[in-house]
Amino acid sequence: MTTVAVLIDHRDGEVTRPALEALTLARSLGTPVAVWLGSVPSADAVALVGDYGATEVRVVDAEMRLAGHAAAALGAALEDADVVVVISTFVTKEIVTRLAMATGAGVVVDAAGAEIVDGRVETVQTVFAATWNVRTRIHTERAIVGIRPNTTQAVPADTPGDAVIVPVTVDRPATRERVVAVEPVERGAGVPLAEAPVVVSGGRGTGGDYALVTELAELLGGAVGASRDATDEGWISHEHMVGQTGTTVTPALYVAAGISGAVHHRGGMQASGTIVCINLDPDAPIFEISDFGVVGSLFDVIPQAIARIREHRAG
Repeated sequence: MTTVAVLIDHRDGEVTRPALEALTLARSLGTPVAVWLGSVPSADAVALVGDYGATEVRVVDAEMRLAGHAAAALGAALEDADVVVVISTFVTKEIVTRLAMATGAGVVVDAAGAEIVDGRVETVQTVFAATWNVRTRIHTERAIVGIRPNTTQAVPADTPGDAVIVPVTVDRPATRERVVAVEPVERGAGVPLAEAPVVVSGGRGTGGDYALVTELAELLGGAVGASRDATDEGWISHEHMVGQTGTTVTPALYVAAGISGAVHHRGGMQASGTIVCINLDPDAPIFEISDFGVVGSLFDVIPQAIARIREHRAG
């Protein structure tokens, strides 16, 4: 049976939802083993990854602040793995690229799914600002796949894995860089933008007032996004920017409020499950890719939507 190593994304010792999505996908490719970089996980974290099918939790108990160190740690933990699955983020893309160069593995990032076809891993992804869907088959002996969040539904395994902790030791490689200072950036409340199942974004049509956009996002349990124009104006921080040079999102529901739909923005959200837009301009490009559109002011439409949602939940 194919061994599939899954790099577990965790924050403050808590397993993230995208990590459970990766474990779910890994079960369709073979037998998943979890790889945990950092201090030994809690019993609850170990039990959780076991519920999603992991037969082992390979722990590299070391601080890996450089991508080269993380790639070496990951490589030591998956010597017997034919397939490696990670969540596709800026950090993991650099890590798996280094790992692929060191091991000769084939790598695909930003995939929306993967399966075994004719004995090889084959991925599905959207490219060119989500205008094409392509399939890529990896022909090397080892395949590395970076999966976008929200592209696989996280489902516990029918038969949980044993999830036994297996310590892994690794020698840090010599590098030409060194970390001289680390200053953690405070995370905002709520789910991170790239992982959110619902994203409500506001653009130039907000006029800088994000109160309604934020209220709707919180009501739906989602995250707040923004267009490049809005972040360039300084109305909201750049960490909220959705687009080709910002964050690429694939939520189940994307709401674009007061966003015209420039190519830059569309490239970062076009692969969302359901797209809803609100715009005063009936000819705005965002309507071309929307599943449901409302021509009107977001300051009129969003309050009505909030009221109906609350009324529905109360009933």
